[in-house]
Amino acid sequence: MKDHYVYIVTNKTNGTLYVGMTENLVKRAWEHKNEAADSFTKKYKCKKLVYFEAASGYESALRREKTMKKWPRKWKLKVINELNPAWDDLYDSITQ
Repeated sequence: MKDHYVYIVTNKTNGTLYVGMTENLVKRAWEHKNEAADSFTKKYKCKKLVYFEAASGYESALRREKTMKKWPRKWKLKVINELNPAWDDLYDSITQ
């Protein structure tokens, strides 16, 4: 079964957050970074990948994405701060 990913992009530390899912994290993060499509993330300049997690398959990733989208902002900030306290852009780490 192919892995899928749930991820969070932002425009700056503690800024606007977007939760999404994809089967190709490198491609999707590149699209956000380069504003490849008209979308919420382009409007709010959410180009910085600050969190991602793997899920085993489409259904699992979709459930997780829907769950995380319903979370209060405080919970999203907590998960980012636990795994990426400096809010580094993780794009380079997934392309190597």
